[in-house]
Amino acid sequence: MSRKRRQHSAEFKAKMALKVLSDQKTLSELAEQYDISPSVITK
Repeated sequence: MSRKRRQHSAEFKAKMALKVLSDQKTLSELAEQYDISPSVITK
């Protein structure tokens, strides 16, 4: 059974961008915390 594609809100994307820029956690740590691929965060 395939997983349904997720749609992330603009609010979520902005929050993730701020977390990445703050350098408190690595990309892989954030990806694991939010259950998304690190490549999604870099995009």
